Amino acid sequence: MSNNLSLFDITGPIMIGPSSSHTAGACRLGYAARRILGEDVSSVIFHLYGSFKETLKGHGTDRALLGGILGFLPDDIRIRDSFQIADESGVMYAFIKEDEEEDHPNTVKIELIGKTGEKKIVKGQSVGGGNIRITQIDKTNLKIDGKYCTLVTRHWDRVGIVQEVTGILNKCNVNIAQMSLYREAVNDQAYMIIEADDPISKECLEAVQNVAKMQYAAVIDKLY
Repeated sequence: MSNNLSLFDITGPIMIGPSSSHTAGACRLGYAARRILGEDVSSVIFHLYGSFKETLKGHGTDRALLGGILGFLPDDIRIRDSFQIADESGVMYAFIKEDEEEDHPNTVKIELIGKTGEKKIVKGQSVGGGNIRITQIDKTNLKIDGKYCTLVTRHWDRVGIVQEVTGILNKCNVNIAQMSLYREAVNDQAYMIIEADDPISKECLEAVQNVAKMQYAAVIDKLY
């Protein structure tokens, strides 16, 4: 994945401010984590590192992270009231400031529990201009930047599963821009990150979810 930034990346997104890195980027991280979970959130814990923990309230990082978890994008005026909306919706939340150093100052680890009890841990970074990078899901290190419609799968490492999933996308007329594979060990849990030029429909996602040995599949819509 390219780390090159365009003029539009540098000048920043349309957003509820004040900061592209600490507000817009934080919101996108929360939103991406919600999409990775794949359902409404019942409780969430945010572990904040570096400058994120320092700007938590002053730059609205806390409201933005929580707003993203609630399904708001950076230009959604409801971000200003995300605490009240979360309380009214019964979403439990907590913010923990961590002392360890990460390789990027704007880092957050998000522990989520969904309405059905599904659990996910998502770690990510706000890398400037409202851009983000997801660096970890559960125990697997990976990279997702949200610039494409992204299919994320977790499955057992076995012969043929990549061909099955890409075949489904082909039948759905989804063009693959790039793809990355990650696994914890041979024949163990693995992740597939497929970035697509086209939207991935609900029906297409359901077909992927029904592939043998597939544990989990979710779509993160193009974020910017």
